[in-house]
Amino acid sequence: MELRTLGDGLEVTEIGFGCMGMSWGYGPAADRREMAGVIRAAADAGVNFFDTAEVYGPFANEELLGEALEPVREQVVLATKFGFDLDPDGGPWPIGLNSRPERIKQVAEEALRRLRTDSIDLFYQHRVDPDVPIEEVAGAVGELVAAGKVRHLGLSEASAATIRRAHAAFPVTAVQTEYSLWTREPEDEVLPVLEELGIGFVPYSPLGRGFLAGSFDAETEIHPSDVRAGQPRFAATTREQNLEALENLKGLAETHGATPGQLALAWLLSRGEWIVPIPGTRRRERMEENIGAADLALSAADLEAISDAISPATVAGERYTGDDKEMVE
Repeated sequence: MELRTLGDGLEVTEIGFGCMGMSWGYGPAADRREMAGVIRAAADAGVNFFDTAEVYGPFANEELLGEALEPVREQVVLATKFGFDLDPDGGPWPIGLNSRPERIKQVAEEALRRLRTDSIDLFYQHRVDPDVPIEEVAGAVGELVAAGKVRHLGLSEASAATIRRAHAAFPVTAVQTEYSLWTREPEDEVLPVLEELGIGFVPYSPLGRGFLAGSFDAETEIHPSDVRAGQPRFAATTREQNLEALENLKGLAETHGATPGQLALAWLLSRGEWIVPIPGTRRRERMEENIGAADLALSAADLEAISDAISPATVAGERYTGDDKEMVE
């Protein structure tokens, strides 16, 4: 794979790896040794950009990456996140937002230990904390950069105005937000600001939490602990319409000798040289499939057809309900 540059000089492979679902969010955690093998296989296949967060587990996903990637640490870019208070009783879900500077520094120290590294390459604010000015957040990460414990600042699910304020206080290297064929809200305000300011963009859930990859059918059962069990697009009342829309993408994929997931990723790659999606998977063969999206040669007409095949206009259901947007990816 080729390299792309995020922001002010962070070079990463054009397709990264989102590791959350191995440990948290998508049902019971997978076997740790098996997942470490998938992560190392991705690194061996050329992927150099791996994404995690303290909340994924909590802690288990950072520990998994630290173990799997320690032997190749100098060859990879590690991104993790801060921004929550965790349940002191050990529950799996955050109990609130917290981006106070002292909390940011605490999370950094603990993440360094779990990731088995001396510095975090990209440190995202996981969700914007309305109780802490973004300038204070950027300043706290800036102090960590000055101390050599962090290399770059990132934001997640931040508005265009917040991005501008943060970037004025300390350079923002990348913004991570959900973006895919069926979730295009960043196009309205966020992407233009990122392009203007020279900030990289990292779409999470680029395959619609597996739906755009063809991982679901009408009979697929979702585990109660899986976040998708409560998300409108996966409900029985909307799934039929969404599967009908997916058939359009599958038809195009067949004409290109590809998979629908590969077309979805190739479309994202075409949106800008500063855009790097981070699909996740528990399966080695799916990881290899995702990487293969970078090799697709698609014309402008092909990309337009993909864009029209499945879009928010063809999809039933919102991406989140209630306060979910504040808590999960």
